[in-house]
Amino acid sequence: MTADIDLVGRAEPVRCLAELVGSARDGWGGALVLRGAPGIGKSALLAHTERVATGFRVLHAAGSEFERELPFAVLHQLCRPMLGRLDGLSPAHRRALEGAFGLTDAAPDQFAIGVGVLELLVAATRDQPLLCVVDDAHWLDHASALALSFLSRRIGSESIAIVIAARKPEGASALDPLPGIDLAGLTDAEARALFAATVRTPLDGRVRERILAEARGNPLALLELPRSAGLAGGFARPDEYPVTAAIEDSFRSRLATLPAPNRLLLTLASADPTGDAGLLWQAVTHAEADPPGAVSHSEAELRNAVDSAGLAEFGARVRFCHPLARSVVYRAAEPAQRRAAHRWLAAATDAAADPDRRAWHLALSCAGPDDEIAAELERSAARAEVRGGVPASAAFLARAAALTRDPALRVERSLTAVRAQLTAGATEAAADLLTTVADGALDELHSARVDQLRGQLAFVRQTDGDGPAFMLRAARRLIEVDASRSRDSFLEALEMALNVGRSSGVMDLVVAAARFAPPAPVPARSADVLLDAMLLLAADDHRGAAAALRPILADSGNELWTRRPALGVILAGELWDLDAHGRITEGLMRAGRESGSPLLLRLGLAQVAVTGVHSGDFAAAAAAIAEEEAIADAFGAEPQFYPRLHLAALAGQQATVAELAEQSLSAAKARGEEDLIANVHWAQAISAVATGNYAAALTAARRVLEHRALFLTAVTLPEVVEAAVRTGERDLAGAAAAELTERAEAAGTPWSLGVAAAARALVSDNENDYRESLDHLAQCTIRPSRARAHLLYGEWLRRQGRRRESRDQLRIAHESCTAIGMAGFAKRAADELRATGEQARSRTQPSYEQLTMQELHIARLVATGATSKEVAAQLFLSPRTVDAHLRNIFRKLGVTSRRQLRTLPDIGSAATVG
Repeated sequence: MTADIDLVGRAEPVRCLAELVGSARDGWGGALVLRGAPGIGKSALLAHTERVATGFRVLHAAGSEFERELPFAVLHQLCRPMLGRLDGLSPAHRRALEGAFGLTDAAPDQFAIGVGVLELLVAATRDQPLLCVVDDAHWLDHASALALSFLSRRIGSESIAIVIAARKPEGASALDPLPGIDLAGLTDAEARALFAATVRTPLDGRVRERILAEARGNPLALLELPRSAGLAGGFARPDEYPVTAAIEDSFRSRLATLPAPNRLLLTLASADPTGDAGLLWQAVTHAEADPPGAVSHSEAELRNAVDSAGLAEFGARVRFCHPLARSVVYRAAEPAQRRAAHRWLAAATDAAADPDRRAWHLALSCAGPDDEIAAELERSAARAEVRGGVPASAAFLARAAALTRDPALRVERSLTAVRAQLTAGATEAAADLLTTVADGALDELHSARVDQLRGQLAFVRQTDGDGPAFMLRAARRLIEVDASRSRDSFLEALEMALNVGRSSGVMDLVVAAARFAPPAPVPARSADVLLDAMLLLAADDHRGAAAALRPILADSGNELWTRRPALGVILAGELWDLDAHGRITEGLMRAGRESGSPLLLRLGLAQVAVTGVHSGDFAAAAAAIAEEEAIADAFGAEPQFYPRLHLAALAGQQATVAELAEQSLSAAKARGEEDLIANVHWAQAISAVATGNYAAALTAARRVLEHRALFLTAVTLPEVVEAAVRTGERDLAGAAAAELTERAEAAGTPWSLGVAAAARALVSDNENDYRESLDHLAQCTIRPSRARAHLLYGEWLRRQGRRRESRDQLRIAHESCTAIGMAGFAKRAADELRATGEQARSRTQPSYEQLTMQELHIARLVATGATSKEVAAQLFLSPRTVDAHLRNIFRKLGVTSRRQLRTLPDIGSAATVG
């Protein structure tokens, strides 16, 4: 069949692929995903892309149904021809890839793997452009899918083209955000043209029409159906017979013509997705002896016989004619034959160089329990987890549990597997395995662990509200068995609720149950102090809670906050203690950098951003947000909304607040994240107060208070007071000011006392309260609150007819708000100044406002002396992309060198985040 016939009806995909290759040839890379049903023409388009990519180096890889649990399996295939270049990479990236590919025992830095592969591919383009061809991507292992998605979004300034073929996914996929083409069936005219050009056998007209109808425009079906053994007998099937099934029938009929030894050879080849011919023939030697004569022909005889059937080609690599053919061959074999094939492949696999693939083949060779192989799988699980392959670790553990004879050890391994599956996001697999464990006879300790895992599973599921109930039942089960673990279970419920954004309502349930928790031991652990403090907070004993929390929040080395980071940062905020918040955040960043945990790093960066917002360092906040977004993108996740909401609200970016609010509310309602909804309303309240829309501010602020969320309730009370005073609701304002004062005095920080005094001043009309507010706020670094206190005092002075004094306060407020970047409050101060007869000075736009968040982060890193390569590593970009961003930065800021960046006050004075 000629290339032109291959591409009948595919003019648009051919054009897109030609553009992709042409752009990559010119140094502008990109990726394209071809999606469609089996046989629809994806492989033909991949082959066409290789033909037109003249002068390109081509790298191949393919997903495998049997290896989708092995971490980085497909990425290893893709990079294998270039592993000789590893020594040319930066040491961190080389170590990361060596660890990921199992070349060393080192634990790879998860954030360095994607950048390391990018560096490896970019290095190869120095000789010639690069084309990466990935087939059967619907069977990609999770780690490779994330890496390919990451690479595809980072090659825009490189001579690299990536073409991926995959069936349409049943659920979400890491490849979903990439540009793609959905391939439909051929039209009737196109199908007839292809059929006429490829089928030379004379056919009865009715038979031909039957084939055309059954093929439903599927090109491979049009080629295979005429070859079906059933054709001569009239070729009649049910009208709804699936196209894929018809194609499989054709492949099966070809397979049936081969002698048993040749079919067994094909079964061996189908069970090894690497296509390594050397490994295959080694496995054949094991097959010859087990049982004797299973494959007794010579290599040449076997190769020739199999080639004649057209199902596979045996050269330097083994390649099936179509991915569907591999699947048909494997499934056509008897279960005993498949197990034997995996046993022979395991024997041929180097136990030192590739222990995990060997263990997986051994696992698939088992017909029943095998403790030795189960132990081997458990060791593979540990290696996979170190290498960042949490899904693979979960799969190894689940298989190990299934092969374990001892009931107690099987339960232990199963529960460990469930926890790994939850971490990997495989909620349905976790639920299925957990059900099998829960159905057995368990002691109280294991029953409690099952309840804890059920609770975590329910928290993760968007529509399941049973999470708190399960976790509290676990806590009650543990009261008599392990009192400390019982108390920890209550904290675990709170931490989980905060992590998934559902703390509203959960707090009341946990606290009600925790009142019956075992008493804290003597001496009490930090975790015990924390739980008791949560009980005090729930009882509105803010003074008692603050006294209990202050010592453990002040302990920067307390490991409690590594285990309960969400509780740590939220309680530091509840106590208006930005110093404690900063210490916990620094610990989070350190732990995240050292462990490579995206969860810890993203939480840490979000808190760095919140600290930057509330301390008035908006440039630092924007830089942290940019890095968090980069990490989220690298792992195929959605960036955090709340730091961006906080920054946009205080910066007076009303359009951005509205846009983010719409996106956040949509996401929050879909996922049941009530905490994010409260953050949206807080941002709306701040934005409305800044512009003087006090009715809208009061509505939004009241909605925040309905959630009774930690931290947000406290910082919303000042907005309630101001909006209520301005709208004439004096009783509400007085009550909110009284509650704020009680909380502030309990916290005892200059920030809390200053904000509370300003709120009281609005209610009391007492000048001493305004002055007290400024005295307290002068002792802390919370610039936005101090600027707003000057604004409130200036407004009050003007209304008292003391214009000269009011100008002094309003001038400070305007200059401070302008310097910070609080555009809404700066305008309000300017309007008040104008009312006194003074014109506010025109505002010079800060450097950071002229840049995107990513450009700002790059500028700040470069200003500290970081090289393009170092910046690229931190933001998961190529150095060439960083240089392209720098050119834009220089143009926007009117500078010409890196050295000049250091002279800009809101860029050059920066320190690297974390």
